[in-house]
Amino acid sequence: MNKKAILLLSGGLDSILAGRIMLEQGIEIEAVHFTMVFSDSENGAANVAKELGIRFTAKNITQEFLEVVKSPKHGYGSGVNPCVDCKIFMFKKAKEYMQNSGASFLATGEVLGERPMSQRRDTLSIIERESGTKGLLLRPLSARLLDPTIPEQDGTVDREKLYAISGRSRKPQMELAAKFGIKKYPNPAGGCLLTDPAFSKRADDLLEHNAFTLDNVTLLKLGRHFRWSENCKVIVGRDEKENNAIFALAKDMDLLMNAKNLLGPVALLRGAATADDVNLALRITARYVDRNGKDTVEMQYWTPENESKSFAAVKPLEEEELNKKRI
Repeated sequence: MNKKAILLLSGGLDSILAGRIMLEQGIEIEAVHFTMVFSDSENGAANVAKELGIRFTAKNITQEFLEVVKSPKHGYGSGVNPCVDCKIFMFKKAKEYMQNSGASFLATGEVLGERPMSQRRDTLSIIERESGTKGLLLRPLSARLLDPTIPEQDGTVDREKLYAISGRSRKPQMELAAKFGIKKYPNPAGGCLLTDPAFSKRADDLLEHNAFTLDNVTLLKLGRHFRWSENCKVIVGRDEKENNAIFALAKDMDLLMNAKNLLGPVALLRGAATADDVNLALRITARYVDRNGKDTVEMQYWTPENESKSFAAVKPLEEEELNKKRI
C-alpha cells in the first residue's frame, strides 16, 4: 500500500488533527472537502489545507445529495438530517476520489461517540460496510479503539502513534492541538443546516409538497417563509442583502413584489398562484413595509421574464393571520 491518503477535511479541529497525525507519520495527504448548500465551510477548509501545506479540492455534491435527504435508508436525526446516509454517501464519493488520485486509503477526523447518530461503534461499521470503505477508512483520533485498518496492518501507518480518543469532551483534542502547536482553530459547531430547527422546518415543508429541488432549497437560507396553499409559497426578504439575493435567485415565472414608493422588503412568490394567492402575498409583504402610519400600501409586482409591473393597493395582513401562515 502506498503512503498517500485522502483526508476528508471539514476545517474543524478534529480533521485538522487527523491531518497533522498523518503528516507526522510521513504520509502524503491530499484534502478533499465536500460542499453543499446546507453548509458553508469551504473557505475555512481551504485555509486549513493551506496551513497544513497540502493540496486541496472542493467538490459540490448538493444536487446528488438532495436524493439522499428525500428518502434516507437510515432515517433522520433531530431535524431532516440523514446523518448516517450522509456519511455513507460522502465516503462513497471519497473512495471514488481516492481511486482516481492514486491514494490507497482515506482518513477522517471522526471521534468514536462524539456524535450520537453517526459516530456510535455499531454505526461506524454500518457506514464502512455500505460505503465500501471497510479497512480503507482510518480514524486517527480513535483508531486504537477500533479494529485495525489495512494501512495499520501492513505497516503503512504506525498504529502505536495513533490515538484512543472517544466521547463528546473536547479536552483531549485541545490538549493534542497544544502538543502540535496548533493555536487557531474554529469553535465546535453543528455546521449542517439540516440540524437547525428553523431551517429543518422549512426543508420539511418542501419535502411534504414534493418541491425539494436545488432552486427551492437554496431559497431556504433567505428571508421569512409563508405558505397557505399546496401550490405556492412566498419568501420575504429581511434586509438589503437578502433582497438582492432574492432578486438574483428569481426564476422567469416567479412573481417579485415590493412597495412602490416606500422602504421595505422584496418578496418572491413561487408556484401556481391564483389572483387570490397574489393578493395574499402582497398583503404579507406589505406587513413588513415602513408604512409611515398608512393603512394601505401601494404594491408593485412583476415577473423576471416580463418586467412590466402591475400595481395594487393592499391592507397589510394582521399579525395573527400572518403567524398562521409562517413556516
